[in-house]
Amino acid sequence: MTTHIPQLDIHPGVDRALFRDLVHPDRLLWTPQQLRELTWTLTSELTTELLDIVDFDPQQRWWARLALTSGVEVWLLSWTPGQGTEPHDHGGASGSFSVLLGTLSEDYRYPGGPIRSGKHRVGANLGFGPNRAHQLGNSGKSNAASVHAYSPPLLPVREYASLLDVPADISSVPVPRKA
Repeated sequence: MTTHIPQLDIHPGVDRALFRDLVHPDRLLWTPQQLRELTWTLTSELTTELLDIVDFDPQQRWWARLALTSGVEVWLLSWTPGQGTEPHDHGGASGSFSVLLGTLSEDYRYPGGPIRSGKHRVGANLGFGPNRAHQLGNSGKSNAASVHAYSPPLLPVREYASLLDVPADISSVPVPRKA
């Protein structure tokens, strides 16, 4: 199976000149720092537009893809209290997330390293390379929302029973692409 990636696919709620400038449709591979700058700028400059899009569903996690290019995918996720992910990696993609609303708790691990924990409040943002596995969740009492970006795009997420199960090498999961 092949996957066709459009030159530029943008959610209508954020289809602004600023957003189009930020996603650089010709950039094929983004660094963690570039992804971090992207999610930070989106959450700080398009806050109103993102809050107009976000939805909170206490029955299941909610998400919307904001953009897809040949080099990056960008997502808006919401988290009601108690919602979270399973431990996972991003298939060898680099990534970033910025907290738009609320607070997210994170446990993360690099292969062979210890499990670490952190809390990320509104305005927090971080970028990470392809060898990071983590688990995110909303352990607070109010809703949270975050913007996430990954490069290369469309690599499948691999879930683990525990962060202790992260292998010594998180290699990329190849995705055949059609030009």
